[in-house]
Order: sequence, then structure tokens, then C-alpha cells
Amino acid sequence: MTASLTESDIQFRVGRLADLRAAIATAIVGQHEVVEQLLTGLLAGGHCLLEGVPGLGKTLLVRTLGQALALQFRRVQFTPDLMPSDLLGTELLEEDHGTGHRHFRFQQGPVFTNLLLADELNRTPPKTQAALLEAMQEHTVSFAGVTHPLPAPFFVLATQNPIEQAGTYPLPEAQLDRFLLHIALGYPDEQEERAIIAQTTSSHVAEVPRVMDGEEVLALQALVREVHVGEELLAWITRIVRATRPGAAAPQVVRDYVKWGAGPRAGQSLVLASKARALLHGRLAATREDVMALAAPVLRHRLLLSFSAEAEGKRPDEVIAALLRDTPPPGA
Repeated sequence: MTASLTESDIQFRVGRLADLRAAIATAIVGQHEVVEQLLTGLLAGGHCLLEGVPGLGKTLLVRTLGQALALQFRRVQFTPDLMPSDLLGTELLEEDHGTGHRHFRFQQGPVFTNLLLADELNRTPPKTQAALLEAMQEHTVSFAGVTHPLPAPFFVLATQNPIEQAGTYPLPEAQLDRFLLHIALGYPDEQEERAIIAQTTSSHVAEVPRVMDGEEVLALQALVREVHVGEELLAWITRIVRATRPGAAAPQVVRDYVKWGAGPRAGQSLVLASKARALLHGRLAATREDVMALAAPVLRHRLLLSFSAEAEGKRPDEVIAALLRDTPPPGA
């Protein structure tokens, strides 16, 4: 694709990403790293899982992204009684009053959108979770033997609360693997928190401008695929992913604290995410800094820690940081 685009075309499209960042910043205070990871997932064409304690603005962040993009946006509150048909759609029996002929018509559910906010995904039963994750993977919905394609682009942002585990249905590791990134939201610093309190308790309502449509998003996703990843960087990413799997050749931290490591999809995700982050920073080649910045969001939900790790209070991010120290990049 880059061969058919001029340098000015590429610069214009990359510049649109700066406009998108600015639009999000009109309603979101701080959270620069989280916003960057969110846009990375969007550009890479993957889905994101946002996790944070209540009140950190997860829903507001996703809604703001939907406002900044001229895309169809829908929000579904996941509850214990939500059924797959409530999400995917169902067939309705209709009658033609002129002929008396009856026929079934498929009524599309809220999943037929460009940007879907799956709020508190871990509050709904596994059957409904699986229905959404199948749609995420296949970009289609099959009902009564008929396959219905989802709109393009199709981007799912799911949120879950790490506390209040009563009444929740944690996602299995195989389903978590369908998410490109697991984005962890932390508390804002004091200055940001003061700005948030002032902004949300005044009469002023931020107007988020629409700066990008679906065609531009698809064009940027195609451009991400053209971003260069060198052979040495690709070999390093492969070594990182393979180092997460317990075995004789694994780093000591993995042998001590990891029960199951990441599969090949983790390597694909880390490459695509690194390419997307490079484009966000105006580069057409990924670097080791991109890989370092995205290793934790790509891997933290793909590692199953052992009982020893839980007993010692080890977190996935600590294990990943130690793993990266034991798996240095080429030439380091």
C-alpha cells in the first residue's frame, strides 16, 4: 500500500491521528498511556479489554472515542440475565397483511455496529460471553443457518471490574486470548484528579468533535500492515513469547511463577500492536521501544500464573518485567 501512497498522503493520514488524540483530550483528563493503547488496538484491528476500579472513567473513555469517530456506536450493559439473542439478534415472525403469507425476518442485535462497548463483560454468563467472542473472532453472526456479516470496521471494547468478584463469571484464558490488548487503568495523579473533579462538577459539557470516519479508520488499519518490522525485532518478539512458556529453557521467573504461557497469537498481537504504535508516533518502522511499551498489555491476560505466584502475591506485570530483563533485545 505504501508504494501507491505519496509521502504527503501518509503524513496526512498520520496527522489525522493527532486530531483524534486532541478530540479525545477535550473530554478525558490525563490517561495518555491508556488512550495510546486504546488507539493502538483500534489501528491494529484488534479488540481491547479495559480493567480498572470503579470511577476511573472507563465508560466515558470509550464513549468519547465513539463520539470522536463518525462510526455507529452502541453500549451494552452486561448482566447475569443477558441472553445471546439480546446481543446478536433474533428472528421475528411477520405476516404480510395483503397476502396473509408469514415469514421470518432476522432482527439485528446491538452487536451490529462499528464500535461496541461491552460494559462489565464479566457480569454475564459464559454462554453470552462466548456468543460475543465468536462474533469478535469471525466478524459474522450465524443464525438459523444464515451468516450475517458485521459492519467494518468492527471494534469491541470490553470493561471489567477487578474487585467485587461476587456474581461475576471470569473469562476463561482461551477467550481472553481473543483480546489484542488488556489495558489496565490506574488512579490519576493529584493534579489530574483535581482537574477531573473540577471538570465533572461544573455546568460546562465538553463537546467532542468528530474527526474521522470509517473509511479513514480502515485506510489506517491497512497502512499499519505496511509498517516495517526488522528481522532482528521479529526474532526478539518470538523469543519473548516463547520465553513465557515453562520449560528447561525458560527464564527462572517463568519456571517459578507461570503455569501456562502465551500461544502464537501473542506474537501476532505484539507485532501488530508495535506496528500500530509506531504509526501513532509518525514512524513507518517499529522499534524495540514499541515492543517494550506493549509487552505487558499484550501478555498480561495470556499468562496463567501458578499457585506459588498467587501465594507470594506476584502480579503478571512483575513477571513480564522480569522476563523482559532476562530476554534482552538484539545488540543490548
